[in-house]
Amino acid sequence: MKISVQEPDFDVNLALAELRGRCAHVGAVACFLGTVRDMNDARDVSVLTLEHYPGMTERALERVAFEAKKRFPIAGVTIIHRVGTLYPTDQIVLVAVASAHRHDALNACTFMMDYLKTHAPFWKRETEPSGATRWVDARESDASARARWFADFDAGAMINSPQNGEGLY
Repeated sequence: MKISVQEPDFDVNLALAELRGRCAHVGAVACFLGTVRDMNDARDVSVLTLEHYPGMTERALERVAFEAKKRFPIAGVTIIHRVGTLYPTDQIVLVAVASAHRHDALNACTFMMDYLKTHAPFWKRETEPSGATRWVDARESDASARARWFADFDAGAMINSPQNGEGLY
């Protein structure tokens, strides 16, 4: 498993190659790449600033990766999430999953993204071309997507035992 919260941009091809190298025995790698939009809620966006709580954020991403491993037969996970000042078309997040079969990889990837959109401890502030700023809340559609997966998931539970990540690269 690779979890990274970072300011610098990342190389998607390199991240996928690393995941495939850790999980050479699988037949599927699914990924989601999120980018900064130039418009949100009918307002132009010139800058997106992402803030996080160091340590807490990484633990939250680890928890959702371990939860995905419990729910789906996956072999490996890579989550890279950027923070800091970003601009339209910049990469924000990569979630990649390796599994024996595509359905499990795709479902695990969707499961983790639905969590990240609503529950991961990131705070987003958009700046408009005029200089006006606003904090971004989770969308109702994101909350609905998350609810289908997480009715029984305690996001606050801590991962204390090593067997939770057993076999996850």
